[in-house]
Amino acid sequence: MIKSKNIDRRKFLKNSLLCGTFSMVSPYNSLNAKNLMDNNLVNIGIQLYTVRDLMKKNLPLTLQRIADIGYKEVEFAGYFGKTTKEIKTILSDNGLKSPSTHIEMDAIYNNPNEAIDTALEVGHEFIVMAWLAESERQNINQYREYVDLYNSFGEKCNQNGLKFAYHNHDFEFKVLDGEVPMDLLLDKTDPNNVSFELDMYWVHKAKKDPQSYINKYPGRFPLWHIKDMASNTMMADVGDGVIDFSEIFGLNKISGLKHYFVERDDPSDSMLSAERSFKAMLKLDF
Repeated sequence: MIKSKNIDRRKFLKNSLLCGTFSMVSPYNSLNAKNLMDNNLVNIGIQLYTVRDLMKKNLPLTLQRIADIGYKEVEFAGYFGKTTKEIKTILSDNGLKSPSTHIEMDAIYNNPNEAIDTALEVGHEFIVMAWLAESERQNINQYREYVDLYNSFGEKCNQNGLKFAYHNHDFEFKVLDGEVPMDLLLDKTDPNNVSFELDMYWVHKAKKDPQSYINKYPGRFPLWHIKDMASNTMMADVGDGVIDFSEIFGLNKISGLKHYFVERDDPSDSMLSAERSFKAMLKLDF
């Protein structure tokens, strides 16, 4: 998702919702509400890469504003110079949880223990491999190497009470040396060690059907990115695009969905985008 050094991609609600906002949302019938509660899915989350411009300026205030919107969970894309203790305190002060964090290949290759220790200190459940640079995806043999690497790192995560996942973009779905990298990763990695974070925008951008992947690989997608696509294939705030998220959420049990995060990579007003997407999520008929 991000590059850790400069927080740039290439460089580097339960109780409150039930008591307040959730009760005002008519599309949720009682059965859907129970299913959401059983899966903890009423806790709407956001990938903080969406508001990275504000995180750079004032991380505590940004998380406060995110909480004020109504988000209950956040996924990190770098800590912007804050210590794990500071991050944990800021989350607690705002009633937020952070089930997931993004890291890069360098961390898995060179600092796997540090990545795990950091995740444990903050209180994450998942460590997510965010992004492959262009040089890291030139041929299918590189992906074959990643199968072993991810299995090994995922096993190490499991041993420490964490889970490892891989986040897709569109390039994993493009045929490379006669194979589809995403299919290779799904087929060859150990389901006990490697899960996946399914980014809905990028799947659609690659002209693939997320529902077919969820059905083909049940239980492999415990994390989702809820990112919308405009009719011109550019990114859009949730609810302003063409992706039918309600239909996709019908497969949350098959997917093994545990957490989902609203995201937009390119908002002109990042906090407004976060607010608009949150309101759209409340209107979805899961």
